[in-house]
Amino acid sequence: MAVRAVRGAVQLEQDEAGHMDEQVGALLTAVLERNHLVADDLISIWFTATPDLHSDFPAAAARGLGIVDVPLICAQELDIKGAMPRVVRILAHVETSLPRAGIQHVYLGATATLRKDIAQ
Repeated sequence: MAVRAVRGAVQLEQDEAGHMDEQVGALLTAVLERNHLVADDLISIWFTATPDLHSDFPAAAARGLGIVDVPLICAQELDIKGAMPRVVRILAHVETSLPRAGIQHVYLGATATLRKDIAQ
């Protein structure tokens, strides 16, 4: 097994805790499914949120999915003029037999424009 990093992002329609939980949950589910992973394959997940998101911690969505024994941390993205608003990003470290080129990074909705080079 190798340790690999998986990236992903989702843009929220509004800064509301229930909406964040739903959208971040969908992102995490997509990352796991597209990479044939289960919660036991997760080593850690970094979450970042743009400075305009205040309603909840993105990591709370992982706990809601039953990811309870994986280290999680939240941080704030840089406040860059013109950056896409209301975005939650993840960087998950996983154990997988997939080669680096086989990892599927997940950018849902409008966030696909953030990383056209790796978005699936």
